[in-house]
Amino acid sequence: MATIRKRGQYQWEAQIRRRGYPAQSKTFNTKAEAEAWAKMNESEMSRGIWVSRGEAEATTLHEALIRYETEIVPAKKGAAQEESVLRIIKAMELAKRPLAGIRGADVAKLRDEWLKDYKPATVLRRLAVLSHVFNIARKEWGMESLSNPVELVRKPQPNNARTRRITLDEPNAVISPETDSDRNAGNHELERIAAASGSGVLPSIVWLAVETAMRRGEIVALRWEHIDLKRRVAHLPLTKNGSSRDIPLSSRAVAVLEAMQKTDDDAKDGRVFKIRSDAVTRAFERAVARARKGYLDECNAAQKRPDAKYLTDLRFHDLRHEATSRLAEIFPMHELTKITGHKDPRMLMRYYHPRAEDLAKRLA
Repeated sequence: MATIRKRGQYQWEAQIRRRGYPAQSKTFNTKAEAEAWAKMNESEMSRGIWVSRGEAEATTLHEALIRYETEIVPAKKGAAQEESVLRIIKAMELAKRPLAGIRGADVAKLRDEWLKDYKPATVLRRLAVLSHVFNIARKEWGMESLSNPVELVRKPQPNNARTRRITLDEPNAVISPETDSDRNAGNHELERIAAASGSGVLPSIVWLAVETAMRRGEIVALRWEHIDLKRRVAHLPLTKNGSSRDIPLSSRAVAVLEAMQKTDDDAKDGRVFKIRSDAVTRAFERAVARARKGYLDECNAAQKRPDAKYLTDLRFHDLRHEATSRLAEIFPMHELTKITGHKDPRMLMRYYHPRAEDLAKRLA
C-alpha cells in the first residue's frame, strides 16, 4: 500500500514499497496527483507490467543530447550535420525538461516554430534527430517506459524539391560565349562561377561534380589510390547509402584530375582535394554571389536589363541534378543508377530534369 505524506506547506510525497520491486517515491504539488501516481504504479506492479520511470524522469533532454552526441554521433557518416542540429536543440528552453515530461504537444509547438523560419525538409531532419535520441534512450539506455513524443506529431510534407538546371547561354549576352567543340561549351553560368571563385580547387570540384554526378562529400573524400586514370574510373569505397560504387570518368573529368595530380605537392596525404565539405559549400556560395555581381555590373555598363534568374538560386547540390540529367541522355536507367548511386529509380527521377526544348528536338 502506498504512503502519502505531506512535505512542507505545499508538497505531497508518495512512497511505494512492494516486495520484488525497488522502492519508489515522488513529490507532487497536490495530494490528488500523488495518489494518482501511486495508484497507477501499484496497478502496473500487480499486473507485472511495471517499468521504472526514474531515470527518464531524472534525465533532462539536454543531458540526453550530450550523451547521444558522445556515444552515438561519432559512428555516423553525417556526424557534422547532426552535431549542428544537437547544438540548436540544446540551446532551447525545452532541453531543460526531463525526458519523461516532454509531450507530443511540446514537439508540435517546436515543429511549428521551426516551420516559420525553415523549409519542411530542414524541420524533418531536425525532428528525425530528436526522435532518434528518444528511441536510443528507450532501447539502449534502460528507459523502457519512455515514449517517443516525436512519433505522435504530424510531420511536415517536404515541398522543396528542386529542378534547377545550369543555364547554357547567357541571357541578353553582354559577352558572347566562347565557341568550343567540347560538349560542355556554353556552360556560361559555371564558367562565370569558376572564374569568380578565387579558389585554387573550387573550379576543379565544380567541373568534376557536373561531369560525374558525385555528391559533395564523395568528391572531397576522393583519394588518389582509388582513381585509375588509365581505365577512367574513380572508386568510392563508402557512399551515403552505405555501399561502394565505381564512377566512369569523362575526358573532361580525367583532364581535371590530371591537372590536380600535377599540382599536388603533398602526395603522402593521399586526398585529391584537401578541403572540408562545408568549406566547399561556402566557397561556392561566395563564388555565385561574386559572379552575379559581375554580371549585374556588365549589364549596367552595357545598359542592358539583367535576367532575374541568371546566377541566382543556385546551390552546389544542383550540380548533381545537372550531371544526372546530362548522363540520362547517354545511359539507360539501369546503368545510370549504378553511376549516381540511387537504389530506388523513383528517387533518381527527382534528379532527372530534361529540358523541354531538348525533348522537342527528338520529335519529328
